[in-house]
Amino acid sequence: MSSAIRLVSTDFDGTLFAEFESPPVPVELEVQIERLQAQGVSWVINTGRDMSSLMEALGRSRLRVQPDFLVLVEREIYTREGTRYVALEEWNHRCHAEHELIFQLVRPGLESLVLWIQEHFDATLYDDPFSPLCLIARDNEDAEKIVAHLEAFAKTVPMLTVVRNDVYARFSHQDFNKGTALAHITKRLGLTPKSVFAAGDHLNDLPMLRRRYAHFLAAPANAIEEVRSAVLRQQGYVSHQPCGKGVARALEFFLEIKGAKIKQKEG
Repeated sequence: MSSAIRLVSTDFDGTLFAEFESPPVPVELEVQIERLQAQGVSWVINTGRDMSSLMEALGRSRLRVQPDFLVLVEREIYTREGTRYVALEEWNHRCHAEHELIFQLVRPGLESLVLWIQEHFDATLYDDPFSPLCLIARDNEDAEKIVAHLEAFAKTVPMLTVVRNDVYARFSHQDFNKGTALAHITKRLGLTPKSVFAAGDHLNDLPMLRRRYAHFLAAPANAIEEVRSAVLRQQGYVSHQPCGKGVARALEFFLEIKGAKIKQKEG
């Protein structure tokens, strides 16, 4: 059966990959993706991880299937060429340049932000190649308070936003996120959002869990309430099973609907 889904976008941790499960990616999901790829469907892992972290985790997962695209750090795009993942230079160069412009505006205010966080919270602060300020809060309650303060600061800098996933947060550019990266891949493949499936479980997945980017929206049972509500509000599917098993059920659900519609037309 030909699939109405032509592009599958999955978050990694908590959606595709469950660290302490064996195997970390369920076999039934791997088989589904393998079958879809055989039909010409493309698969993108859309994650907040960087390349080295993702490759290490994929190595431990021992998957037979490989993603056709990677979205790393919620914004950089790579495409598979043989056994290598190659950067989409035009997108990534523009992404880097736009981030550097707004980060130049952020840096003068960093000292006061860091001092405020250190005075009020026990959080780990650092910078990396992707943000001049990254943090890991002690717990979600602290993360919410810190992020609220950072978001207030972000309103003073054009195009600046805060990306959060659980207790982790960093600064980013509003135009570059999981959703806009997915839209770029969709356009590159000559597709429209009507043929895109997207699944995620946490706050940093919300930008791609929108009907403007994907018609088929899904979340596993372990997704946070904000994600479950967003998916259901847009007529998406929330599984009763967690992580990769939940994604497998969601794909089955949407593919069965497609099959039923075909049979109805033929009948």
